[in-house]
Amino acid sequence: MGERLRLAIGVMGNAASLLLYSTPILTMSRIIRKKNTEEFSCVPYISALLNCLLYTWYGLPVVSCGWENFPVVSINGLGILLEFSFILIYFWFASPTRKMKVIAILIPVIILFCITVSISTFVFNDHHHRKVLVGSLGLVASVTMYGSPLIVVSPNLVGSPLGIFQLLLYCKYRKRVKKAVESPNKWDLEENDEKSNEVQIVIGESANGKS
Repeated sequence: MGERLRLAIGVMGNAASLLLYSTPILTMSRIIRKKNTEEFSCVPYISALLNCLLYTWYGLPVVSCGWENFPVVSINGLGILLEFSFILIYFWFASPTRKMKVIAILIPVIILFCITVSISTFVFNDHHHRKVLVGSLGLVASVTMYGSPLIVVSPNLVGSPLGIFQLLLYCKYRKRVKKAVESPNKWDLEENDEKSNEVQIVIGESANGKS
């Protein structure tokens, strides 16, 4: 009963993961159709690739005990193919600046995965510590993957409180600002009075000279 329940949950989990990994297909079809990446970011695809790489390694017999986590290997192996395909399509239609961004993000991800593989293989000699290391990094990668779409709205999340703060300041001091704008400056009045007096003196001297 326990094995059947585990198998059923694993199948449902794989189905849900497949839907998650295949979601960008609609975005990729739009990029191919318009031959432009528009405002789409490459971060979600690269973070998903790292997630799939780590969990595929986690499910292999080097880290896990035998093939106890074969469903994890199967779905994340498929996820590697999908995400790598999405990254290639994005890179093909991206501008030169965005291509450099893809490379700048993808290279550290590959290096991080290689370091994880090396440490888990040659530093730790038992499956328990290997699973703890790779599983912990996989959890961080999963959180990053699910949170990566927020990179589009993060500037707005920061800007919204600042905008609200500016509105509050305006509402509080709007009367003073209006009064300062409408009422002339004292020094400007004195300067205008001096100029008007000088003009009157010049006009008076000219009138006396003519007379």
